[in-house]
Amino acid sequence: MNFDVVDLIRTKRDGGALGDAEIDWVIDAYTRGGVGDEQMAAMAMAIFLRGMSRAEIARWTAAMIASGERMDFSGLSKPTVDKHSTGGVGDKITLPLAPLVAVFDVAVPQLSGRGLGHTGGTLDKLESIPGWRAALSNEELFAQLDDLGAVICAAGSGLAPADKKLYALRDITGTVEAIPLIASSIMSKKIAEGTSALVLDVKVGSGAFMKSREQAEELARTMVDLGNDAGVRTTALLTGMDTPLGLTAGNALEVRESVEVLAGGGPDDVVELTCTLTREMLAAVGKTDVDVEAALADGRAMDIWRRMIAAQDGDPDAPLPVAKHQHMVVAAESGHIARMDAFDVGVSAWRLGAGRARKDDPVQAVAGIELHAKPGDEVSAGQPLMTLHTDTEERIARAVDALDGAVSYADGAPDLPGIVLGRVE
Repeated sequence: MNFDVVDLIRTKRDGGALGDAEIDWVIDAYTRGGVGDEQMAAMAMAIFLRGMSRAEIARWTAAMIASGERMDFSGLSKPTVDKHSTGGVGDKITLPLAPLVAVFDVAVPQLSGRGLGHTGGTLDKLESIPGWRAALSNEELFAQLDDLGAVICAAGSGLAPADKKLYALRDITGTVEAIPLIASSIMSKKIAEGTSALVLDVKVGSGAFMKSREQAEELARTMVDLGNDAGVRTTALLTGMDTPLGLTAGNALEVRESVEVLAGGGPDDVVELTCTLTREMLAAVGKTDVDVEAALADGRAMDIWRRMIAAQDGDPDAPLPVAKHQHMVVAAESGHIARMDAFDVGVSAWRLGAGRARKDDPVQAVAGIELHAKPGDEVSAGQPLMTLHTDTEERIARAVDALDGAVSYADGAPDLPGIVLGRVE
């Protein structure tokens, strides 16, 4: 059945609902090139402004899944569970999380992506390890899951190809924040991936796509319903992203911090969120009596990490690259740090070369920001707050500009929220 795409755009523009056959047609036609980018851009903006019903979002997601292949992990000898974060600044949790979950005889097929704008990408981080490769064949993916229990790699081109086209279009048309489109984008890939359970880390705050708790809860509820309706046991944690996570933002810097966590150290917030998400993932596949902290402390997670890196041709013992240029940012006044804006820090790291403006832009493995203090810490005027890292010295001035107003101070210690703000199931 053929439809007139302009009629469908008008329907959604005027607040109407698209039928199942109309959604199936528009997604299929766009994937094949029968609907142009300019027409789908208009549709995306209409969805952004008018929203979608639960039934429309479910059908839109199903149509994107149907645009490509589906994976099947049922042949593995262990249950599968995945984690997806909606993205933030300093969010390196996937790196220590995947090997930690695998310690408990659970398979973690972590099909990850690259960073865009001020948010970092897991594959960009791992590619700072000499030799490591993101692309695996399905045979390599299954063999590594069977052997080690965890894999972090790029999603194959066959999974939800409609989403790849629409994702790139949303980024350049101001429609990234549309909750129906975020939810269907994430869940089409995760459902097509074939995992039996999924835990979502939905970020809330200045450094996240969802700035308010209300927005984050709506997105989490939408995605949890999509997953459970599709037979994937899905839960979500709402976690804070007003402040960068950990003490680093940038690719090689975040790998270094992740290895510190796997060695039994690392920043408290990274360790806490890694362990909390691990317990949530294990509970999703029926494993509740587990000591995840012990698996970090005794080196079992580190052992799996080293084998994961080596299996993808990386050298776990190779030194990580170091930036040619560093620049120190110091405290402007004495007192307690009351706020350190995650978005501003992310933009600064991006300007240093850690991120990309368009999907095909190169990134610097060495670029990023190292934090020496965070909200709650007491500092003196002139004390080091951050070290900026880059291979391109002329980037530093604009990166410093991005930090103007990022830090505020108070006379007394601020009352800081916990890292986990809520749970949706």
